[in-house]
Amino acid sequence: MSEVEKAQEAAASAGEDTIFGKILRKEIPCKFIHEDEKCVAFHDVNPQAPTHFLVIPRKPIAQLSLASAEDAELLGHLMIVGKTVAKQLGLEDGFRVVINDGKNGAQSVYHLHLHFLGGRQMQWPPG
Repeated sequence: MSEVEKAQEAAASAGEDTIFGKILRKEIPCKFIHEDEKCVAFHDVNPQAPTHFLVIPRKPIAQLSLASAEDAELLGHLMIVGKTVAKQLGLEDGFRVVINDGKNGAQSVYHLHLHFLGGRQMQWPPG
């Protein structure tokens, strides 16, 4: 097993113990906006916009930079689910998608998650 594969395996195992792992295992109650065999979507508990929801994979990928080529279909699925939920929530005028990766990317939960923010004009640059 390569060093990268070892790091990915360790990160995936660690990801199971995050708050998102607990939500996925239904140890923490959560009302899902969307749920399928690959991912779930739910409103962020600390919204940064009038509409702010997360899409997280069931597979515990710690961060985007640790995803593998084998995760390509799953990553695309997360984006499609997010845009579908955004439409259902009335974000016809647009939205922003944010993925924080690692310490300098301000990642706070090490289970890959996509933030979808909308309902107001986003500013640029973002941070």
